[in-house]
Amino acid sequence: MKPNRRVVITGIGVRAPGGGGAKNFWNLLTAGRTATRRISFFDAGPFRSQVAGEVDFDAQAEGLTPRQIRRMDRAAQFAVVCTRDAVEDSGLELDRVEPHRIGVSLGSAVAAATSLEAEYLVLFDSGRTREMDTRHLTPHMFDHMVPSVMAAEVAWTVGAEGPVTMVSDGCTSGLDAIGHALHLIEDGVVDVMAAGATDTPISPIVLACFDAIKATTSYNDEPATASRPFDRSRNGFVLAEGCAMFVLEEYEHARRRNAEIYAEVTGYATRLNAFHMTGLKPDGREMAEAIRTALAQSRLDPSDVDYVNAHGSGTRQNDLHETAAVKASLGEHARRVPISSIKSMVGHSLGAIGSIEVAACALALRYSVIPPTANLRLPDPQCDLDYVPRVAREATLDTVLTIGSGFGGFQSAMVLRQPGGRAA
Repeated sequence: MKPNRRVVITGIGVRAPGGGGAKNFWNLLTAGRTATRRISFFDAGPFRSQVAGEVDFDAQAEGLTPRQIRRMDRAAQFAVVCTRDAVEDSGLELDRVEPHRIGVSLGSAVAAATSLEAEYLVLFDSGRTREMDTRHLTPHMFDHMVPSVMAAEVAWTVGAEGPVTMVSDGCTSGLDAIGHALHLIEDGVVDVMAAGATDTPISPIVLACFDAIKATTSYNDEPATASRPFDRSRNGFVLAEGCAMFVLEEYEHARRRNAEIYAEVTGYATRLNAFHMTGLKPDGREMAEAIRTALAQSRLDPSDVDYVNAHGSGTRQNDLHETAAVKASLGEHARRVPISSIKSMVGHSLGAIGSIEVAACALALRYSVIPPTANLRLPDPQCDLDYVPRVAREATLDTVLTIGSGFGGFQSAMVLRQPGGRAA
């Protein structure tokens, strides 16, 4: 029989567009400010989409050594820094936990794509030659080629000798990595998990891939308002980078050390539509099933949901799919529950965004505030739910649902609740 073990979030670390740290992140969201801008990392002039959610990040100022900076891809650097923040925030003294009772679950959609592209340009002399010159091969190429190295970096940071896993299933990676951590603690395998996701995909090759399928926005002259989920004028998502890491603990483990608890993770489910690599069925059936299952695990009814953190990428296909899924899973309550998309403010950081959205949900529960959907001025009549346009909303929150959708057909849902608020 599965042990009755509850899982709580006791520490949060965030690096997102608009400012470092969870406090700056939350201040940006509740102010309804956007952090999307024209790309500054490289010349984006040749591309259809030239805007992104960039993170202002100084690795040395963040405490990374020159060797770490040289060895680690930017996404790994984000993960290590956010993990340090989460551990400090949790107040957890790692040396008091048996190393084999600590695990890591890290998500990423494109892993070290930024470093790989940079190194390939060196090896092929920026395309001037068709022959690779191995004399210029970096000794750290293996670290960039193998995504699991990123999870190992996090494991070294926390001294984890328990299960260490890399989760990479597109834009639901962040939710799914936390879901995997949830199950390991519930099953009694570990007591503590460093879990979350990181992605730094703002590079020419990634931008070109999304350009090819016209998934990203072309509002290059309006970068601050380019991300427009559920708005009639939206024409694609804004690519972004970022990371959120958490300390997840078994509830009694956290209670014994009098830890402050942000939220309890009470349910998680993921489904696949087995339909199309980038297409979505308009009825949202698989996402609806993931939502129902996550609520059932939490022993909750649809009417118990106080807020839905939407995937809300800003593509017409996703907005209609998600609206249908919420209606199908929550029934009449779908028309009463507030829903919003923080991608309107921080963009879409692929695999990382699911964990960044979990951070937003945990903070919403703590401060009783619902972040808005910025830039929502012309509501799509086919998206006829309460999407909290432009201005944050104070609300009594006990239960929050966050949902994600990813290329390949992945659909995931997670339920977070106030600590101690679990149904009997």
